[in-house]
Amino acid sequence: MKSTEISPPNRVICLGEILFDCLADDMGQSLNQVKSWTAYPGGAPANAACALAKLGTSSAFIGCIGEDSLGESLIQTLQTEGVNVSGVQRNSKFPTRQVYVLRQPNGGGNFAGFSSSQPSAFADAYLQGSDLREDLFLEAEYLVLGTLELAYSQTRQAISRALELAEKYHLKIILDVNRRPMFWNNESNAKSLIAQLWQYIDFVKLTKEEAKWLFDKTDAGAISYLLGSVEGVLVSDGAGEVSYCLSDNEGVVKPFPLQVIDTIGAGDAFLAGFIHQLCHYGVSSLGDRDLAKQMVTYACAVGGLTVTKPGAIAAQPTAKEVELFLKKQLN
Repeated sequence: MKSTEISPPNRVICLGEILFDCLADDMGQSLNQVKSWTAYPGGAPANAACALAKLGTSSAFIGCIGEDSLGESLIQTLQTEGVNVSGVQRNSKFPTRQVYVLRQPNGGGNFAGFSSSQPSAFADAYLQGSDLREDLFLEAEYLVLGTLELAYSQTRQAISRALELAEKYHLKIILDVNRRPMFWNNESNAKSLIAQLWQYIDFVKLTKEEAKWLFDKTDAGAISYLLGSVEGVLVSDGAGEVSYCLSDNEGVVKPFPLQVIDTIGAGDAFLAGFIHQLCHYGVSSLGDRDLAKQMVTYACAVGGLTVTKPGAIAAQPTAKEVELFLKKQLN
């Protein structure tokens, strides 16, 4: 395993998968009917790292790619967006993952399969916990995790090591549930493995479907009460209302109505927008009811603008674009 060169300190570490989303060029077609695909850099943690960097919050990505041209292309994308890639590992035995995504006329996407029949046959499933760069955690403030790494034994160990380092250096931990059954050889283990993380988590972001799956509830306040120790819960619902519970402040925010081109990565951009606001105002600001709602509204703007263009990373807005958009919408 090799890591890339040292980069400046970062405020947020995003750990997990990086891959290519291969979007069907033919709308509304089945997997066998699609004639051509267009590949876009993706993977929820990588998407979030890029969105943060575009907004002006320094970020690092930790993950594993294959020793192939696809992996090097992904690294180039991260570097172009200003993400610290010094924690990226390379695996010589397995390739960089490609995911096929079927597209609907309304802009929605359905994950349809991989370029291999085995979910574990890709480099991102082999992140080495023993090779995590401790120096990345030294000055960081937040660690962002997904749950897909729990699907593979080696990446589960990497998550455990990352949690140890986060505790050692007092990082806040943010979990994006990001349920994707196709990544699991046996998804029946998912709930119990995710449950083991709750004791470490400070903030959690879920979709409405994920909230129902894990808690049989969709209200952020009710989920926060069940978890007990978290500082914030966000429950998104596509174009529906976002339910939030931040500190003791609960409420809902209606996303902005926008023309939808591609929804892939919108949730990752939404989360990045929220984390960007956390970094700007600080966790203590969540006690301010109006500011807590403003932070979620900002996150909705970041996620909303991302659906107006194709590609999870390519579509992400800059801080200036978000600022101009909010001025037009709220004035």
